[in-house]
Amino acid sequence: MKLQESGENYLETILILAKRNGIARAVDVAAELGFSKPSVSRAVSVLKEAGYVTIGNIGQLLLTEKGQEVAENIYARHCFIKNYLISLGISPQTAEKDACRMEHVLSEETLQCLKKHYMKEHRHE
Repeated sequence: MKLQESGENYLETILILAKRNGIARAVDVAAELGFSKPSVSRAVSVLKEAGYVTIGNIGQLLLTEKGQEVAENIYARHCFIKNYLISLGISPQTAEKDACRMEHVLSEETLQCLKKHYMKEHRHE
């Protein structure tokens, strides 16, 4: 099943919250993304059904192996794109916003070419 952009955002947010706070709860995801708790609950149900997340014994959101892989991939794409845009002179705030959208739509081919170009340009620093 190919995840939609929103599903990828949820997984990435769970990963980031777990790294930052040691735990990710639905209420934290709602606050981080600015969504209502019922919206997050629906999304978590879909992700759980698809095998991307489970619920821990204290109600925390846990990424499955499949969910962890997707979340780390999206987060790595995000970080690279953001840093690449900043290296081009784009403000960190704009780079952050643009990376959030671009991470989902760039093909793997385009991403790899950007990485190759970035490495070539920054090899001499």
